[in-house]
Amino acid sequence: MLALPVQADTMEDDAGTIVVTGQRDAPYRIGSISSATRTDTPLLDTPQAVTVLSKERLDDQAILSVQEALRFVPGAVGAQGEGNRDQVVLRGNNSTADFFVDGVRDDAQVYRDFYNLDRLEILKGSNAMIFGRGGGGGVINRVTKTPQATRLLAGDVAVDSWGSWRVAGDLNEPLAAGINARLNGVYENAHNHRHFYGLERWAVNPTLAFDLGGRGTLVLGYEHIDDRRTTDRGVPSLGNAPIAGYRDTLFGDPALNKTGANGDALTLALDYKLADNISLRNRTRYANYDKFYQNVFASGAVVAGSVPMQAYREQFVRDNVFTQTDLLINFSTGALRHELLAGFELGDQRNDGQRINGFFSAVDNTTTANVPLAETLSIPAVYFRPRQGASARDNRSHATIAAAFVQDQLQIGEHVILLAGLRVDRFRLTVDNRISGLSFARTDTLWSPRLGLVVKPAASASLYASYSRSYLPQSGDQFTSLDVSLAALEPERFENLEVGGKWDIMPGLSLTAAAYRLERSNTRAPGAVAGTIELTGKQRSRGIELGLDGQILPWWQVQAGVAVQSARIVSTTSAAPAGRHVALVPDFQASLWQRFQIAKPLGLGVGILHQGASFTGISNTVRLPAYTRVDGALFVTVTKGVVAQLNVENIFNTSYFPTAHTDNNITTGTPRTARLTIRTTF
Repeated sequence: MLALPVQADTMEDDAGTIVVTGQRDAPYRIGSISSATRTDTPLLDTPQAVTVLSKERLDDQAILSVQEALRFVPGAVGAQGEGNRDQVVLRGNNSTADFFVDGVRDDAQVYRDFYNLDRLEILKGSNAMIFGRGGGGGVINRVTKTPQATRLLAGDVAVDSWGSWRVAGDLNEPLAAGINARLNGVYENAHNHRHFYGLERWAVNPTLAFDLGGRGTLVLGYEHIDDRRTTDRGVPSLGNAPIAGYRDTLFGDPALNKTGANGDALTLALDYKLADNISLRNRTRYANYDKFYQNVFASGAVVAGSVPMQAYREQFVRDNVFTQTDLLINFSTGALRHELLAGFELGDQRNDGQRINGFFSAVDNTTTANVPLAETLSIPAVYFRPRQGASARDNRSHATIAAAFVQDQLQIGEHVILLAGLRVDRFRLTVDNRISGLSFARTDTLWSPRLGLVVKPAASASLYASYSRSYLPQSGDQFTSLDVSLAALEPERFENLEVGGKWDIMPGLSLTAAAYRLERSNTRAPGAVAGTIELTGKQRSRGIELGLDGQILPWWQVQAGVAVQSARIVSTTSAAPAGRHVALVPDFQASLWQRFQIAKPLGLGVGILHQGASFTGISNTVRLPAYTRVDGALFVTVTKGVVAQLNVENIFNTSYFPTAHTDNNITTGTPRTARLTIRTTF
C-alpha cells in the first residue's frame, strides 16, 4: 500500500502538529497514472481506456504472467507466442513488441515475470504520441517497485498441485538520510499438465534511490533474468476444431523443444523540480538479451491419423538503449491553466539473429515429416543446417530513433480539459542479409498527433472523445528483415477514434465505458501486376468496453469487465481477402473477480471469466470454442504479517482452448489446479 497515491489535505492544530487526512485508493483501484500522458493524471481526466491491475489484485489471483493477466482485461487477449515469448492481441492488433517497463520500451521476445511489479497498465488504442512506433492497438506497461523510506521485509513461498514451486523476496532498507535501497528476487521451478513440460527461471532486481535535497529523486537499478523452459506450441487441429483427446500431448520432441533467455538491464530514473512550476524528468535504460529458441512443431492439421511436423531454431542477441527527457511547466494564461510537456527521446537498437531450419534427412532437404498420431509422438531425427531452406535467415539489423514531442493539457474552467499533443519520429533501419550479402535501409519521418476532449459534468464523472495515430514500419514489430520491396513501402498506419465515460461512483470505486473504431491501413496487398505489392490493405476493429474497479464496501473488492468487439479485413491484404475475421478476437468477453473479507482473519475470492468463440488464424478455418471458467481463492491470516492463500483455477475442470498461434498451434486450457501461497510482510 506504500506505493498507492493518497489524496490529502493538511492542517495545523494549536500545538503546531501537522495533521494529514485523506482518502487512500482501494487495493484494486489506482486513481492516477503517468504513462498515459507522461504527466501524473487522474484516470478520470484521461481521454483513453486504461485498465490498471494493482499488485494486490494480481497477488489475490496468483497471476504471474502477461497472458494470465489479460484474460481478465476487456478487449485484450494473450496470444501463444509460439511457446517462447509474451505476445498480445489488443483491439484486434497482434504484437510481440508493444511492451514497456516504467514507460520505456522493452520489446525483446521474452517472457516477463511479475516478481518486482507494483502494477500492470494496459493502455488501449493507438499510442505513438507517448510511446513511439507500434502500439497500434495499445501497449502493456509494467510499473516496478522503487525504494521507499520505510523498512520492509516481505516474501512469498508457493507450491501447486503439479509439483511447481516458487519463492520470491522483497527487502527495502533505508541506508542513510535520503538514501534508500530495495532488492527484489525470485526463483521458480514449474510444471503443468503438459507432458515433458518444465520451466526454471530466476531474476534479481536491486535498486538504489537518492533524495536530491527535497527537490526530487534519482533511482538507479539493475536487473538480471534467466528463463529456461520447454517450447510448447499446443495441439493441432482436426477438421475445423482443435483436436480432442490430446490435451496433455507434446506435439514436439522433449529433447529438442527448448528455449532459454538471459537478460541484463541498467536503468536510471530522475525526477527533479527546477522551480515550483517546472519539473525535469529523465528515464534511461540499457538492456541486453541473449535468446535461444528451438522447436519441433505441428505444421498442419491431422489427416488420416498422422500429423505433419517441421522444425527450426532461432537465436538472437539484442541491445537496446533508450533515453527520454521531459520538461513539464505548469502555468496560467488568464482563466486557462496549462500543463505543458515538451521533450525528446533517443533510441538505438541492434539485433543479430539467425533462423536455422530443421531437416528430417541427413542427405536431402526434407523439411516435413508425417508422424503417426499417438499419446507420445515418435519424432524422426532432425538435422539443423544453417543458411539452408527458403525460410532461413541470418541478419544483422540496426535501428536508430530520434523523436521530439510537445503536449498541452489545458484546463478550461472546472469542467473542460483539452489534451493536444504532437510527436515527430525519425526512424532509420538498416538490415544486412548475411546469406545474400545484400544490405537494405529505410528512413521514415512520421508525425503522430493526439487530441482529446474531457468534459466533467461533475467532479466525480467525465465524458471524453479522442483521436490518436500510430504507425509501424513494414519490417514488422521486431524489424528483423528488410528487402528491396519492403524498403520502398510506407509504414502501416493506425488511427483510433474513441468516445467514453468514467464515473467515480464512490471514492474507491470506478465505472468506465468506451466505444472505439480503429483503422489499420497501408497494409500490404497484392498489386495489379503479378509479383508486385501495393499498400491498399485495410483492417478495422470496432468495439465497446466496460469496466468496474475498486471497493464496493470495506470488505468487498471487485474488478469486472465486458467487451463486445469485431475485427475484420475490410480491404484485401497479402494475408487475407476482405471480409475475413482477424485471428484471436472473440466477439464477446466478460470477467468478474471479487474478494470478500468475510471475517477478520478469513477472506474469500471468486472469479468467473467467459470468452466467446474466435478463429485461430486469418484463414478462418479453425475456431476456438467459447468457454467459461470459474476460479476461487481462500485467504487466512495466520498471524500478524503472515497470510496463507489457496487459489484453485478452473474449479469445475472445464476443457477449453484459450489461445493459439496458428491453425495448428493451439494452447490447451489448464485443468483444475490448486496453488498454496504463504505471504509474509514485516
